[in-house]
Amino acid sequence: MKNRLLPAGLFPTLGVAAALAVSLVVSGCGGPASAQSSAGNAPGTPEVTELRYEGWANSVTLPELAEDLGYLGDVKLNWVGNTISGPASIQSAATGATDFGGAFSGAVVKLIEAGAPVTAVINYYGEDEKTFNGFYVTQESPIRSPRDLIGKKVAVNTLGAHADAVINSYLKKNGLSQEEIKQVQLVVVPPNDTEEAIRRGQVDVGSLGGVLQDNAVANGGLRSLFNDFELFGTFAGGQYVLRKDFVEKNPETARIFTTGVAKAIEWERSTPRDEVIARFTSIINKRQRSESTAALKYWKSVGVPSKGAISDQDFTRWSAWLNDTGIVSGDITPSKYYTNDFNDLLKGAAS
Repeated sequence: MKNRLLPAGLFPTLGVAAALAVSLVVSGCGGPASAQSSAGNAPGTPEVTELRYEGWANSVTLPELAEDLGYLGDVKLNWVGNTISGPASIQSAATGATDFGGAFSGAVVKLIEAGAPVTAVINYYGEDEKTFNGFYVTQESPIRSPRDLIGKKVAVNTLGAHADAVINSYLKKNGLSQEEIKQVQLVVVPPNDTEEAIRRGQVDVGSLGGVLQDNAVANGGLRSLFNDFELFGTFAGGQYVLRKDFVEKNPETARIFTTGVAKAIEWERSTPRDEVIARFTSIINKRQRSESTAALKYWKSVGVPSKGAISDQDFTRWSAWLNDTGIVSGDITPSKYYTNDFNDLLKGAAS
């Protein structure tokens, strides 16, 4: 998520496979909000007025911003703790531990393909010329080209998420065979430790994003090998998901949530940078979670295109990686993963 400072899918996790195993067992369980709701409310009236969610330390998520700006109306957020990764976040939503979660598009596909009854409702992070994820080496590193990565160690926060898919796409686009790609060793390293791992030679390359990237570059001695904006241009990277049973029981709440996030995206896009940072600072200070606001100065842009609208391309972009890793076999059907029906900004019904 770009209004937080580190992209979804770039955090350590317990592992997507474990997450999926849990979700398949208990994904049919609805949380307290679903259990107390009833469909058929008048338009504009939420069926439930509380949404449980996991946040990110020292940063402000789009739903948190939407609530602070009054875009969620009577719907309030109930923070139940912080998550450690995108896959873990959507696992929590799938199992009913929370009411929504967000992750990299490929992780969303993997969860749904494994049988989890969730649907993506809005894009919430992305890459542009200001906000992107880079892969870094030391200044003196002999690694200069994609082929130089064969036999080398690349630090990523977790397997099966954003950084994994990007490095695979980069290598494949530059002519490496799947057998050669398998020789590039992905090493799970906590994001906070990645810069030091690169400098100490524990890994040859490291994925860095957000404030960690800015700090590493400012410290000097590192060189960018490539970044995902150079690879794909501006693109949406991940979506918020809701459980299907929640949507069925709470369509108006789903609409208020999704449209509120869309409004927050456009607020970030149209508001001067200093004002955005000031708002984030105020939100963090008000919630009193013993967090630091020092890193907020590195915020650059929302990164999310088109009012959060989801497109088929947000998923088909990763088709080769999804097939190479065995998540899917053959062509995917993007329409089974998402809906834009709850985003009123795309209908001209809200401003």
